Amino acid sequence: MMKGNGGDVNQSMPTTSTFDISFRSRLAPTPSGYLHLGNAVNFIRTWLSVRKSGGTLKLRIDDLDSDRCRPEYIEDIFLQLDWLGLDWDEGPTGPDDFASHHSQHLRLERYRQAVESLAAKAPVFACTCSRKEIRQHSAEGLYPGTCRGGLQRPAAPYALRIMVEADAVVSVGSHAVQLAREIGDFVIWRRDDLPAYQLASLIDDLDDRINLIVRGADLLPSTAAQLFLADCLDRREFARIDFIHHPLLPGENGRKLSKSDNALSLAALRQQGATPLSAYRAAAIQLHLDPAGISSLADLLAAYREI
Repeated sequence: MMKGNGGDVNQSMPTTSTFDISFRSRLAPTPSGYLHLGNAVNFIRTWLSVRKSGGTLKLRIDDLDSDRCRPEYIEDIFLQLDWLGLDWDEGPTGPDDFASHHSQHLRLERYRQAVESLAAKAPVFACTCSRKEIRQHSAEGLYPGTCRGGLQRPAAPYALRIMVEADAVVSVGSHAVQLAREIGDFVIWRRDDLPAYQLASLIDDLDDRINLIVRGADLLPSTAAQLFLADCLDRREFARIDFIHHPLLPGENGRKLSKSDNALSLAALRQQGATPLSAYRAAAIQLHLDPAGISSLADLLAAYREI
């Protein structure tokens, strides 16, 4: 059983509650749609933890999903972070700087080195299955193991998957994640010859020396998958990261806010007259602070420092 710190979806602050270390964390939006209120609360919570500890915050935009990544979504990230009043210490200063110096596409060789190292240490196999074919076997899209034991490098386009044994359990804080049931043999290199999210996110966090990751509760299986990969790579320092998996903000339909579900964007809320105060107070509620006493980001940080 592999273990990682944190992970409690009801946890309101890092496990190092006295902030006796300086946190190094990141804002890692994906430019696959316009940012929504759930993104804002996640960013605010990350910013608060880093600023309270006197740490370092990096802006890292995960832009490997070329099919959904658009310039207007990248621009929106900078616009909304500025609107929220959130600053960062490392990373791009704007869209042009991001494209020239910080895009994940500039790190493809680093990801290739990582997947080659992983393939030398763990059971990695080629998979030619399409998403449609996988859904024919599993309504949840859980890979059925069709290509296990197949050709090492088939002629058809293929992804690379890592084999997850049926009894694989990864502990994330108080949560024991049954990895085979939650995510199965997951993709580490995609059919379009780009690294999958789980691998790229792990390598970026390791290279950036991140020691605090704030995520929504829905990404608990992703944290478990990345802990699994880190263990395969003998990079066990990843398990010493403080992980916070916070509750998700529900939309009007009761489902989680999601870009793919056309959640009302921050840009649309601004057009309707909203101010950042709604995001600050939503974050305060999650952190068990009195939202009525919050009228600015400075108020929120001051209240958070008192926890």
